[in-house]
Amino acid sequence: MVGQNVLEHPEAAKWDIVAPSHRELDLADFAATAAFVRKVQPDVLVHAAGRVGGIQANMAAPVDFLVTNLDLGRNIVLAARAAGVRRLVNLGSSCMYPRNAENPLREEQILQGELEPTNEGYALAKIVTARLCQYIRREDPAYDYKTLVPCNLYGRHDKFAPEHSHLIPAIIHKVHEAKVAGRDTVEIWGDGTARREFMYAGDLADAVMHALDRFDSCPEVMNVGLGHDYSINEYYAAVARVVGWQGRFVHDLDRPVGMKRKLEDISRLAAWGWSARTSLEDGIAKTYDFYLEDYLK
Repeated sequence: MVGQNVLEHPEAAKWDIVAPSHRELDLADFAATAAFVRKVQPDVLVHAAGRVGGIQANMAAPVDFLVTNLDLGRNIVLAARAAGVRRLVNLGSSCMYPRNAENPLREEQILQGELEPTNEGYALAKIVTARLCQYIRREDPAYDYKTLVPCNLYGRHDKFAPEHSHLIPAIIHKVHEAKVAGRDTVEIWGDGTARREFMYAGDLADAVMHALDRFDSCPEVMNVGLGHDYSINEYYAAVARVVGWQGRFVHDLDRPVGMKRKLEDISRLAAWGWSARTSLEDGIAKTYDFYLEDYLK
């Protein structure tokens, strides 16, 4: 999703972007990845690849989420170093923060406590990749490898199937199906009071472009978020307004909900001079349009 949004960004035309598909390059194969990066010799490499999914997917396949993301991160970063690529933007995740960390989450809190069990494997892989970037930079400062830590994301090119989706695309799918079927209720996992910070993926793409243009001033590790959040109930209500469904919500209190709150501190981001532009309802509307026009077809 993130990579596709970067390719769609208006400023992408300023760059000669090489973005191989999985069919063209298996990033889990280090030899193939190293050979590809050596051949292309990019001025900067953006690591946006990953095995991603919501709570349901993470709980069902923790080995895959750990090993695949670990392999991808290790292979891409080490291939960049082996090819002499001096600039790299690594995309982390707010899952890297401890489950009981004080909110808002500050970059120095990474590795300061126990991780959230429902997506621990994914988080571990992201932490290792971020640390690898820091270690390489520490050994040789000529390798200027940076990590952006985005909050939760949604947007065009998202995954909407229930077994793979994150919160907002899952809500869009559920509410749309309820509208089409004429159902008057939609289920919410938990009591809906847990809070999440969701940013439109097009805004993260804009932050990546900003980092490419102002690479030297970009901090080594930096949150990329909104600085405010909403409850799960509020996200459901916002999707219902956009979709045009007027039923009621019921809560299943036996379902897992993950961390109670996960809000990023954006002090470094604000000092760097960037902020997200897309409102929640505008982002949901763009995502719903993609769902109708591309996913359902």
